[in-house]
Amino acid sequence: MNDLDQLVLDAQTDFAKAPTPAELENAKARYLGKAGRVTELLKALGALTAEEKKSRGALINAAKQQVESALNARRHALAEAELEQQLKSEALDVTLPGRRRGEGAVHPVIRTMERIEQIFGSMGFDIADGPEIETDWYNFTALNSPENHPARSMQDTFYVDAKDAEGRWLNLRTHTSPMQIRYARAHAKKYASAARMPDIRVIAPGRTYRVDSDATHSPMFHQVEGLWVGENVSFKDLKVMYLDFIQAFFETTELQLRFRPSYFPFTEPSAEIDIMFEHGPLAGKWLEVSGSGQVHPQVIRNMGLDPERFIGFAFGSGIDRLAMLRYGISDLRLFFDGDLRFLSQFK
Repeated sequence: MNDLDQLVLDAQTDFAKAPTPAELENAKARYLGKAGRVTELLKALGALTAEEKKSRGALINAAKQQVESALNARRHALAEAELEQQLKSEALDVTLPGRRRGEGAVHPVIRTMERIEQIFGSMGFDIADGPEIETDWYNFTALNSPENHPARSMQDTFYVDAKDAEGRWLNLRTHTSPMQIRYARAHAKKYASAARMPDIRVIAPGRTYRVDSDATHSPMFHQVEGLWVGENVSFKDLKVMYLDFIQAFFETTELQLRFRPSYFPFTEPSAEIDIMFEHGPLAGKWLEVSGSGQVHPQVIRNMGLDPERFIGFAFGSGIDRLAMLRYGISDLRLFFDGDLRFLSQFK
């Protein structure tokens, strides 16, 4: 047995005896390290002739490959042993029932919004959606709100420290009424050259923002605004339409509807809409559910329409308020606390 065969045998023996990866690396250093036996043999080639270097170098490289092969084989064996030990210590009982992913559900407020959209959709109303960061013009001015109106103050409105391309201040919309203006203007432009413009019938549900927070108010809340404008639309249409909606929403005809005179800058005359259930825990109590009124002539003008020709009504209802009445919830904040114990009731 020559010296190279003995070196390979010694390496194989040392590697096989190494019980851990760390000790195997120590054994590797004795053969393939900077001062290892194979490395020393390669360094010694410098003292040989060119012909001797060629033949001796080939033999040394062959021996080195055998050493590296033995090293890799032992590394693999140690890794396999470690994995097997880990599997034994972490054995799973495959007969145990699996953990199923919990089933989600539509949030009660979103469920309410979808119900409102479905009911008004069946009445021929379009559904409009628009920006939540709105210009002062669309949010207030176009809706006939004077510059000194209290709603414009910082106490009621979240303002954004920015302006649009036309230099108008931006704010988080305080209602979805701006979409009535946006939709009506687009509608009027679309039918500008038509002999007769179809009635505008649209609702705008969505998130709105005001500086307010208590058991019945939230800084972020949901509203649905409705608009019906045409050449022959009256308060009678509003009463019939809203009664049909509220009966469909609460799935009962045993309720009463009343209109109370009120004031809104964008409607004239204006009225609050109240309902009273004839049965149930809320029976006998008048409950406010909406504001409404005939669209103010100036608002009709801001829609790009002629108030001498077009007339209509608008209304706005709190979606969260309707959800509270439908599900018997006394505190609005429960909807937004994210408590799964509460939300799971609505699956």
